[in-house]
Amino acid sequence: MTAPAAARLGILVIHNDPVPETEIWRMAPDDVSVHTARFECPRPADTEYVGSPAAALADTPDVVRGLDQLGRLGAHSIALCFGSSSFFGGPAFDTEFIEAAGAHAHGVRVHTAATAITAALQASGVRRPLLVMPPWFTEPTFRATEEYLGKLGIEETSLVQFQLGPEWDGIPRYNAFDEGAHWTIDPTDVHQQVAKAFHNAPRPDSVLVPGSGFPSLGAVASLEQELGVPVITSNQAVLWYGLQLAAPESAPDATTAGSLFRRRFT
Repeated sequence: MTAPAAARLGILVIHNDPVPETEIWRMAPDDVSVHTARFECPRPADTEYVGSPAAALADTPDVVRGLDQLGRLGAHSIALCFGSSSFFGGPAFDTEFIEAAGAHAHGVRVHTAATAITAALQASGVRRPLLVMPPWFTEPTFRATEEYLGKLGIEETSLVQFQLGPEWDGIPRYNAFDEGAHWTIDPTDVHQQVAKAFHNAPRPDSVLVPGSGFPSLGAVASLEQELGVPVITSNQAVLWYGLQLAAPESAPDATTAGSLFRRRFT
């Protein structure tokens, strides 16, 4: 008897972000492979990111190359791991990017991290999430994320930003990622800061970590155990959504990767 083909998930990641592939690799079941293509981040150096036109991003040479190569490789789905672009552009960005990107992907289904997050929130019945923002996000991204969620019908949110140590005080927040802050984040610190914020927030029913480049997987299981609510991260949602498309019977251990992997599309 021929063994079933392994699921192959493609991800598009900004040029200097190691976090999505690292976390998705760690979570992925043994019969799933993860394949990465990189593109230059559209954020100009030393500036805040405030969005990208969807079609323009889909048609940039790096993105086109990645879509083409992942499509020819034989990926079963391709995810854009760059949620901020969706948050600033709204759900319309997702629709336009997916359509434009599909023209370069050789028939492979394309989705965005925000599309995956949306499906994960719906499958988990989330209504009042605590938003955990990476330390390099700034107020425009906070507002854009809340507005994006509002368009999904999630209008009651609480928000906390992860705090780096005092050694980062002299660096503008929007430059912290490029300066290597993501290498310094410890899951124990993530757990402590998120748990404290959750207990101080008004009636949250879940935790949402919308930043693909924020390393939070190591805190998911312990937070779910302590708080008793779903904890959804961008990278977790990307893997879950990709598996729903390509291999719905395949899933990682939910006790370590999160309760999302016990759920199905709604």
